[in-house]
Amino acid sequence: MAPIAVGDVVPDGTLAYFDGEDQMQQVSVHSLAAGKKVILFGVPGAFTPTCSLKHVPGFIEKADELKSKGVDELLCISVNDPFVMKAWAKTYPEAKNVKFLADGSGTYTHALGLELDLSEKGLGIRSRRFALLMDDLKVKVANIESGGEFTVSGADDILKAL
Repeated sequence: MAPIAVGDVVPDGTLAYFDGEDQMQQVSVHSLAAGKKVILFGVPGAFTPTCSLKHVPGFIEKADELKSKGVDELLCISVNDPFVMKAWAKTYPEAKNVKFLADGSGTYTHALGLELDLSEKGLGIRSRRFALLMDDLKVKVANIESGGEFTVSGADDILKAL
């Protein structure tokens, strides 16, 4: 399957997260992104070094700047279960503008064509690192890493595109 690309409409899919009342919620990507300018960024795994120390913190630090450029939502997705994503989100108390979404079985990551096989490292099928800028579900920018690298999918790369 070819990866999602500029000009594509993102597929709909269901992801999970914990709301402010600590209740697990199921949410469709289209319900979060329709009619809005949204950044969907994906990471190979919660609590992994590059994801935890660079990728997510960059979006947290630049959230206000991104919002000032018209971004309505910052969505972080990972092939982890919702409980892991909830625990990971709690490690970033300043991350009020980032929603941590779980793609527990990797179904949505597969629909995007962004799977990464990390079985050799004992991690199974995960997500490639990426950042998509979408406007009303249409991909305007698709910064997709070729593997687990972190060279084009950070918040600064998206800011340059805005």
